Amino acid sequence: MERFVRGIPKAELHLHIEGSLEPAMVFALAAKNAVRLAYPSIEALREAYRFENLQSFLDIYYAGADVLRTEDDFYLMTLAYLERAQHDGVVHVEIFFDPQTHTLRGISYAAVVQGISRALSQGQQRLGISYRLIPCFLRHLSAEDAMRTFEQALPLRKLIHGFGLDSSESGNPPAKFAEVFARARAAGFPVVAHAGEEGPPEYIQQALDILQVARIDHGVRCEADPALVERLARTQVPLTVCPLSNIKLKVFDRLEDHNLKRLLDRGLCVTVNSDDPAYFGGYIADNLLAVQQALHLSHADIAQLAANSIRASFLDQSEQAPLLARIDVYASAH
Repeated sequence: MERFVRGIPKAELHLHIEGSLEPAMVFALAAKNAVRLAYPSIEALREAYRFENLQSFLDIYYAGADVLRTEDDFYLMTLAYLERAQHDGVVHVEIFFDPQTHTLRGISYAAVVQGISRALSQGQQRLGISYRLIPCFLRHLSAEDAMRTFEQALPLRKLIHGFGLDSSESGNPPAKFAEVFARARAAGFPVVAHAGEEGPPEYIQQALDILQVARIDHGVRCEADPALVERLARTQVPLTVCPLSNIKLKVFDRLEDHNLKRLLDRGLCVTVNSDDPAYFGGYIADNLLAVQQALHLSHADIAQLAANSIRASFLDQSEQAPLLARIDVYASAH
């Protein structure tokens, strides 16, 4: 099963690239850029990755991102993630990044985008991983700041493939960002949003009805609203679920309690992703293996999750078709 899970072609659709910053790279970049860290060693930093909720994680996450100062830093971080992803059978990635985390520190938007994009381009040529790049608005900041961030992105629009919404969900409903999402859609960008991780099912509904998103990131709290579950099954709006993240951030007490299998059995377009793998203890194959073991997923379930990840991507149908065929061939052979 482990060979099957790691080898089956798959897409990762919910990955915050800053969340792939491993402690060793944090220390290397801190030394390079003369950034003082609050932790004396790699081990001490890793020990700090014990979170009570989303906010306790975000506090460490934003501090870690402070070591990223140059275009090359973003390039190196992204390339390291892609090399790991290839070993996990990833053939397509749709990567999130948080521009405001960097522009508020005086880092130019262009340096961030160009560094990440250079690595993604190399990853496609060298590793065979296609990609999309999706900046996310930080929902704990104002709607006005999100609009300014959107306008900063426009000169770089050839390198950007959509917009998202992340950060502290509690008290920051999707409706807060209705105007900037309308601007993004009018400019031709698909949009996605984190909803239903800590927030209520109503936030998922707002993301669907007000922001008009193509995907819901997380979405696991949909189960509290049976009508919403039926709607998601009927419309096939994908959920980009992140199981190990959900456990680390206390969304579920145990992986055995996770609702991924129930949602999959109800016919929802569920996908499995790693979210912030350096902080949550596992990349995409680790997440798949963990839920396979905890929820007793079959080979057919894993193949369905892999196929869902391709269908939920922003690749067009002509690009999806050969990847779906590869999944079928792989599953049949194993």
